[in-house]
Amino acid sequence: MRWYEVTVVATEQSQEMVAHYMHELGAGGVSIEESWSPDKPRDTSLGQWYDKPLNDIPAGLAHIKGYFPEDADTDSTVKELTELLRGLPEFGYDAGDFTVSVAEVNEEDWADAWKKYFKPIAVSERLTIKPTWEEYEPREDELIIELDPGMAFGTGTHPTTALCLRTLEGAIRGGETVIDVGTGSGILAIGAIKLGAERVLALDLDPVAVSSATENIKLNGLEDVVEVRLSDLLGVLRDEPGAEGPASGVRPPVDLVVANILAEIILLFISDVMDVLKPGGIYIASGIYKNKEEDVAAGLLAAGFEIIDRVRQDDWIAFVAGKPKGAGE
Repeated sequence: MRWYEVTVVATEQSQEMVAHYMHELGAGGVSIEESWSPDKPRDTSLGQWYDKPLNDIPAGLAHIKGYFPEDADTDSTVKELTELLRGLPEFGYDAGDFTVSVAEVNEEDWADAWKKYFKPIAVSERLTIKPTWEEYEPREDELIIELDPGMAFGTGTHPTTALCLRTLEGAIRGGETVIDVGTGSGILAIGAIKLGAERVLALDLDPVAVSSATENIKLNGLEDVVEVRLSDLLGVLRDEPGAEGPASGVRPPVDLVVANILAEIILLFISDVMDVLKPGGIYIASGIYKNKEEDVAAGLLAAGFEIIDRVRQDDWIAFVAGKPKGAGE
């Protein structure tokens, strides 16, 4: 099968919004490649080793590629995408002097080529993400997340996902019930169980994400403790109050909610998160670029949360917020 590859070259700060728009316009997969210029700060806190730069993308820019089926109307897609990117400043993002281009590719040229760049990577003191096709011998205390992200979902190396995993490591004490909103490849749900959570309900609006997460949960042997459901944010909990799921049985109130999604989406359902958490429960919200930090902080405080911590990597922030112990009692 042949696909149209729509490439946007834009600022790194706009990459999540560009990818979001591509998915909304019908992309069957999206890939993001950031600059690897020699002067770019790199995280070596866990012993990561970097060789020469992997690309010649100018510092501060990213290549975001969306893949559309051969019967897609690419002229219309490019026009609509261009208009959406021009409107980003009103949402507090700046794509810069972005460009949009189109090329035709064979499915095998893009579905697997990226795999050569995805190697086992330590994302926290205990968690390591291992692609299924790589051989790796873990150390005795290492927790391995087996992952095949498929065509449309991330590998866990983006700062927002790494922030969530490291923050989960600090928040989980053992035995928690967790809801993962916008699960994507299922990586946070899997990580939560590996760290000691008892059960997880993983939700996503995209049927492809539900399928991808389900397969990754099977790869890790966690079908009995992680349930994946199709849901618009926490909507499934409103639609089926009290319903018991076939696997995890997770129903509110829960100990912890984690969401690694756009700041604009986080702001839409903060009060819903407050409702599903136990008093004293924790909300980890990531996917927040620095220019949206105070907006999210204000939204959390307005909903009654206490901000416990703000964890940072590069220009991204993850919030750790708590529901007051007396709330709802």
